[in-house]
Amino acid sequence: MTSDDTAPIARSLESVSALSPDQVEAVLALLAEAARTDGQQAVSEQGRLQLRGGAREGVSHLLLSIDGELVGYAQLEDTDPVEAPAAELVVHPAHRGHGHGRALGSALLAASGKRLRVWAHGGHSAARHLSQVLGLTLFRELRQMRRPLTGLDLPEPVLPEGVTVRTFVPGRDDAAWLAVNAEAFAHHPEQGSLTQRDLDAREAEPWFDPSGFFLAEREGRLVGFHWTKVHPAEGLGEVYVLGVRPGAQGGGLGKALTLIGLRHLAAQGLPTAMLYVDADNKAAVSVYERLGFTTYETDLMYRTET
Repeated sequence: MTSDDTAPIARSLESVSALSPDQVEAVLALLAEAARTDGQQAVSEQGRLQLRGGAREGVSHLLLSIDGELVGYAQLEDTDPVEAPAAELVVHPAHRGHGHGRALGSALLAASGKRLRVWAHGGHSAARHLSQVLGLTLFRELRQMRRPLTGLDLPEPVLPEGVTVRTFVPGRDDAAWLAVNAEAFAHHPEQGSLTQRDLDAREAEPWFDPSGFFLAEREGRLVGFHWTKVHPAEGLGEVYVLGVRPGAQGGGLGKALTLIGLRHLAAQGLPTAMLYVDADNKAAVSVYERLGFTTYETDLMYRTET
């Protein structure tokens, strides 16, 4: 979430369930311009994937324009059966300070029935101010942590007894992985609710590489995984998603899978590793800190009072 405040200006605000190809390109151009100014994306990977491919149940797009020029965008996702709808929004850097962020935020509140969660990626002061204007309170803190991959020794991974590791096979392992992902992230609606369509969209991305997607099995049953991702332009290797099936936790599998993925990324010559973790997940934060990760930046989520 990045934004502004102050005086109103004549503008049009449109809500659609699916974007046309021209609208997709306009939104992507807006996001790219904002990212150059802000230093990070205002809309998550999942949100960017949901721009294309037609309508998705529970997802809507808000387009704010002035004289036909797109100057603001918001995405609202109402798919969680328990939590309030979640949103992300951005205003073009050249059009900030004119109330467009407040207009988008107010439209999101109206569309969600005043039950809303909003991400502020990077936690910029303008986003914090907008959250206060909209009557939202801080709800969640997501840390991006990093560590160098060069010049430091990574311990040899030690797998629990009876566990073997292999790489993901697209088309064969999809259903099993989706099931374990849902179990491992039952408490995490954004990750735990991924569908075959979401997996297909990621497999179609240029960065997808099954050789960096590790599956842990015991007696032929999937018990954990570590999906890595490479950001070549930034020289970053990411602990993209790491999960362990309930019942297989606590035996060191998570640490072993983390090390397997980090060693894979280091072998590709990447200088730095990154990951995202909730600040209140003390156990995971502690594991990552012991592996040399430190906090690089923080994303914040705000919500209406419940």
